Amino acid sequence: MASLLDGITRWLGERLSRYLSQTHHTHSLAAPTDPVRLMACLQPGDVLLVEGQSRFSVAIKYLTQSTWSHAALFVGDADGRADAHGRPLCFLEADLREGVRLVSVAEYAGLHCRVCRPVGLDASEVDALVQHAMARLGHQYDLKNVVDLARYLLPTPPVPVRWRRRMLSLGSGDPTRAICSTLIAQAFQSVRYPILPLIENVPSTDPMCPGCMDEILHVRHHSLFAPRDFDVSPYFAVIKPTIASGFNHRALAWHDDTRVPAA
Repeated sequence: MASLLDGITRWLGERLSRYLSQTHHTHSLAAPTDPVRLMACLQPGDVLLVEGQSRFSVAIKYLTQSTWSHAALFVGDADGRADAHGRPLCFLEADLREGVRLVSVAEYAGLHCRVCRPVGLDASEVDALVQHAMARLGHQYDLKNVVDLARYLLPTPPVPVRWRRRMLSLGSGDPTRAICSTLIAQAFQSVRYPILPLIENVPSTDPMCPGCMDEILHVRHHSLFAPRDFDVSPYFAVIKPTIASGFNHRALAWHDDTRVPAA
């Protein structure tokens, strides 16, 4: 009986995840990111934010009140594999159906993206960051958690603002979560790089400055991070591929209004 119930819940979980992963087109004011320009500006350790268009993405954008529904970590040639067209599998992400995987830039074709870059990491720290994330490759989400998945059947679930962020976690003890910002947050925390830490102001211990205050950072739990946090973090630089490729406003072709004035 237990094995039958287990099989039924897994089947329901697979059906739910397939439904939530289907494209649900939403209008975006931003143009899709050029994949060639995107690849030209990336460095290992960069976080790629994506404006997804699946049903699941719509719910995440609503819950986080953000443009971004997905995050991936650029790992460069850490794995050495390529897709069927020879494009390197250089982005590590957590997918609802396939778990933690590597994909090429083709996965984000036609989507609006943004690059967020950590500042000041040295080569050894970037390598440790990438290796920590790569060690999670192949982790899967347990699709038996159908109750967790069912919460996302409504693209705009009617929950109070203060509860929305906590709705993002799927499966409290599972190695992957609803969104791969959790996975990426864990990787940055492993090298003690801040994203949005909790800041406590305490009296300074400097005897020469009795009225001063010190800032003490506390680590925020990784399950509470969302893609937008890398965008609003004061510790990540926003890299825009169009500008990084040598933007020149004088080279733009503008439409001129050449209509003849009415008599």
